[in-house]
Amino acid sequence: MDFNLSTVFFVFFLIMVLQPILMGRMFALRRAQAIRAIERKRGSRVITMIHRQEKRSLFGFSMSSQIGLEDAQSIISAIKATPDNTPIDIVLHTPGGLVIASMQIARAIEAHPAKVTVFVPIYAMSGGTLMALAADEIVMGEFSMLGPIDPQIMGISAASIIAARDAKPIEHVSDIALVLADVSDKATAQVKRGAVEIMTPRLARDKAEALAETLTSGQWTHDYALTPVEATDLGLPITVGLPQGVLDLMTLYPSPVKQSAVEFLPFDPPGRRMG
Repeated sequence: MDFNLSTVFFVFFLIMVLQPILMGRMFALRRAQAIRAIERKRGSRVITMIHRQEKRSLFGFSMSSQIGLEDAQSIISAIKATPDNTPIDIVLHTPGGLVIASMQIARAIEAHPAKVTVFVPIYAMSGGTLMALAADEIVMGEFSMLGPIDPQIMGISAASIIAARDAKPIEHVSDIALVLADVSDKATAQVKRGAVEIMTPRLARDKAEALAETLTSGQWTHDYALTPVEATDLGLPITVGLPQGVLDLMTLYPSPVKQSAVEFLPFDPPGRRMG
């Protein structure tokens, strides 16, 4: 067979198109095996929501995601399909997303009769924290993070918009600022009410209201990292120590960077030479 330049180009193009698809299929198979292993070991139903950049398009472009209505639909369907006596383990890694979707998922978590455990390998911020509040147990790593659930209006903290309005006489506040502050008041009240609703089955109402106030008041920036110690002090049901199976599962969600900024060599056990 004669190979000309056009044939070589076609083969190269075909490889470029198929490579990310084949890699995606391979990782999907390995994830399924890892999830099944966790389910067998813990006797639970495992649901994952991992929002990490991943090559998904034909040409390998990176796509990142947040909590959306499609996530809510999928997770609610999975929870409803789980028998009432079967515990659920949710592996959660997300920067947050839509409040309405996060609240839908949180209500479904709270409504499941059996125990629901949320695993936070790295972080579950904003809407992810809202989901975790509905769980019976939150399992974190030593350096895992939760975060405040104060709503954001056009990328600005609702609490900060309210504070800016209240800092000056009303006649000196513009109409648009008043409108934004009104929306901020409503958004904060809605999130606070929802947080209390999903926490009261496990917490006394006064404690749930105090915790919801702390997490929505804007006393921290929206990206503030709540450590396991701080989360425990706030009254959340925190357990520190992630199962190895969950840690292994996270390695199957790689971030597609050309070259990592972090490098390290495999650990060399005493008495054994590597390399």
